[in-house]
Amino acid sequence: MEKSITLNEFIIHQQAEFPEATGNFSCLLHHIGIAAKKVNREVNKAGLVDILGRSGCENVQGEEQQKLDVYANEAFMEELQASGECCGIASEENEDVTTFHEGLCRNAKYIVCMDPLDGSSNIDVNVSVGTIFSIYRRKSPIGEAAVLDDFLQKGSEMVAAGYIIYGSSTMLVYTVGRGVNGFTLDPSLGEFCLSHPNIKTPASGKIYSINEGNYEKFPVGIKKYIKYCQEKDAKTNRPYTSRYIGSLVADFHRNMLKGGVFMYPSTDNHPNGKLRLLYECNPIAFIAEQAGGLAFSEEGRILDLQPEAIHQRVTFYAGAHDMVMKVKEFLNFFNNI
Repeated sequence: MEKSITLNEFIIHQQAEFPEATGNFSCLLHHIGIAAKKVNREVNKAGLVDILGRSGCENVQGEEQQKLDVYANEAFMEELQASGECCGIASEENEDVTTFHEGLCRNAKYIVCMDPLDGSSNIDVNVSVGTIFSIYRRKSPIGEAAVLDDFLQKGSEMVAAGYIIYGSSTMLVYTVGRGVNGFTLDPSLGEFCLSHPNIKTPASGKIYSINEGNYEKFPVGIKKYIKYCQEKDAKTNRPYTSRYIGSLVADFHRNMLKGGVFMYPSTDNHPNGKLRLLYECNPIAFIAEQAGGLAFSEEGRILDLQPEAIHQRVTFYAGAHDMVMKVKEFLNFFNNI
């Protein structure tokens, strides 16, 4: 039987390809993997212990926090600080950034932006949820406290991005700008093992993912695109299939593997979109492009947008190259008539 390659072995192998690498970044990824295992443990026993349901508090977004939101946020923050390589964190669950500049983190070079538990409102009904993260090199001097400008970097400056999906199996998917690799947690080993090397998304597919309950509030171009997806056309393999879970990680993961497009356009209630640029759209866009797909906002390519606030919202379209280009074509045409 061929030996499984663990996440740590894979990280070390990649590090060996860069003679200038010091191991700091590898250590950071290692601790992200540990935090993921902690959250996975709690998700898997959520029906057996008092960790389901609302926490009784709201996060900065005005959304009621679930108990698992709070746990996941604390687990990742603890592990990132314990790594000694993270000098600051921007989290969906915290109004302001958190900085570390003493002790182990005195010489830390990296900042992390994260959504600790995406789709957590679905956890009570056993639907897949996930964690999304992005990693940047700090801009401010090492040894000092991280500043806001360290976090307000364009997505194109990311060092790495990834997500963990907690479902029928738990997977960690990440990129450092050299393709996308997926690791599945082997419960018997307690390790993430390489299961999906060099993931490439199909150029096109048959799945479109959007909350069609908001149809009347969508831009005309998106309404027309949905009708296009539903029309029968043998040449373009239509009609497409509508699949929407309501968890960005779960929807994107399925579409990346099978071929599809995820859409969260502007609506009457959310004219700038609803998803957050720093810790949802940027990391997913980086992964999408590295897998051969595309990601854009109505304001332009996601990775080229200049963030103005840590909880900034944008419109978001990501997935298979040809499908994303078709969405853009519909938006551009109907925006110009």
